[in-house]
Amino acid sequence: MELDEVPFQKDANDPTLSPIERDMVLALKEVYDPEIPVDIYELGLIYELQYEKKTGEAMVRMTLTAPGCPVAGIMPDWVRDAVESVDGVERCTVEMEWDPPWRIEMMSLRAKIELNMI
Repeated sequence: MELDEVPFQKDANDPTLSPIERDMVLALKEVYDPEIPVDIYELGLIYELQYEKKTGEAMVRMTLTAPGCPVAGIMPDWVRDAVESVDGVERCTVEMEWDPPWRIEMMSLRAKIELNMI
């Protein structure tokens, strides 16, 4: 997978998102890596979001800033819990992806500003 194929960086107000997808994005924006004061969505850790209306099943493909991240074992649970809190989502599967590896370029402009990177 190439960098330009990656982040699911749509603003929650993007008109191409369904109402449930919008709520999923907003739920993900409540999940933070404890070491970085920016939510995982703005960090560019979400590679893909899918939602199947008929079954209520969601799938999130994501990465971490580094494979050795201290919360690597529990972050997928936080993501699953956040997405499953959305009305209409019955079940969420979280898949960890390491290719491509996360890079600073995947962060949103908002995240870079919050971290004083620009």
